[in-house]
Amino acid sequence: MLAIKVSYNMVTTIQIKEDIKTTLDGMKMFERETYNDVLERLLEDTRELDEETKKDIQKAIKEIESGKFKTHEQLKTEMGF
Repeated sequence: MLAIKVSYNMVTTIQIKEDIKTTLDGMKMFERETYNDVLERLLEDTRELDEETKKDIQKAIKEIESGKFKTHEQLKTEMGF
């Protein structure tokens, strides 16, 4: 059994196979990281972006398309690396 916090004070239990638990254990960024945190990171990419983020992405795409960017090489030269 694996307990996962789903809302403020609500906790629920789910059943997973031992090999899935082992996989989740291997995905922890630190030993005491909760399974809930691991699962939230995994699910983050499947969630819908908010409108502000979508606008920021579109703005960045337009800047790149119009040539308003610097390459890594340009930055390295400017910064003296």
